[in-house]
Amino acid sequence: MAAPLTRPVTTPPPRRAAPPSGGPVAPKSPGDPGARRGQRRAVALFMVPFFALFTAVTVLPMFYAAWMSLFREESSGLGFGGTERVFAGFGNFTEALGNEAFLRSFGHIAFYCVLYIPAMVGGALILALLVDSAMARARRFFQIAYFLPHAVPGLIASLIWLYLYTPGLSPVTDGLDALGANWNFFGQDEAIYSVVNISAWQWTGYNMIIFYAGLQAVPREVLEAATVDGSGALRTALQVKLPMIRPTVVLTLLFTCVGAIQLFDAPKLVQLRANTMGEDWSPTMFIYTAAFKGHDYGLAAASSLILALVAGLLSFVVTKLGNRWKAS
Repeated sequence: MAAPLTRPVTTPPPRRAAPPSGGPVAPKSPGDPGARRGQRRAVALFMVPFFALFTAVTVLPMFYAAWMSLFREESSGLGFGGTERVFAGFGNFTEALGNEAFLRSFGHIAFYCVLYIPAMVGGALILALLVDSAMARARRFFQIAYFLPHAVPGLIASLIWLYLYTPGLSPVTDGLDALGANWNFFGQDEAIYSVVNISAWQWTGYNMIIFYAGLQAVPREVLEAATVDGSGALRTALQVKLPMIRPTVVLTLLFTCVGAIQLFDAPKLVQLRANTMGEDWSPTMFIYTAAFKGHDYGLAAASSLILALVAGLLSFVVTKLGNRWKAS
């Protein structure tokens, strides 16, 4: 007789004991859908304040400026009948692009960038390489010392240098006179160098810290290999360190160009003594004068939008050129 069929005995898997009431719940794994939803909610919650402030101080003002740029105020009755706002379309943009003072202000900023960017970026790179060198001592002290000028607000820094530029009050001018050097910091040709000096003094230490942080990320074994191959300190700095911090240099150039085109406080204060600069020396000074002295808010709004467009195009060009340099 055949043996009866028997069902194999299987042992059921052990059940996980339920946590006691009020006890801790086992954490969910990162791949659990509920955990991912919780992470997304947490990220969104932390991003809400940023987007709220960004919308309030950037997006909404841009829309309001675009709305204001479409109108202009016209007076009636030979100026005795008050003013009324009329729709101007793109008339304010046409007026801004045809204004010689506005176009000339971009030429001033272009010349300023030619002087300022090489001096500031080059100085910051040299200081960062010196602090990062193997022979450097008291690195923390020099980092703080170089960064201190940036801790001074731009307006205060401009006032300090305005005092140092004033003959009869400044020890700098007294020292130059004692040496027989005749230099007018507020002259027609010298005023732009005074503005460049103020900006470079304030921002060189800040960018030096950024470059130094990039140099700290360079692998030490790469530097040791260069030393073993007989590379000196100067050759290592130029052919090893600088190529490896190209992304940092490109990012600094981008921020510097965008900041330079918005220059306002330094030339505004220097202009108080250098009358040859004019109240519309930079684009931002032209916008300020049109809005708060000429009370032409439509022209000021249109000019500010043109300035924003130029800054965006400049950022695009610098980014493209920087990416090519990084890839080379």
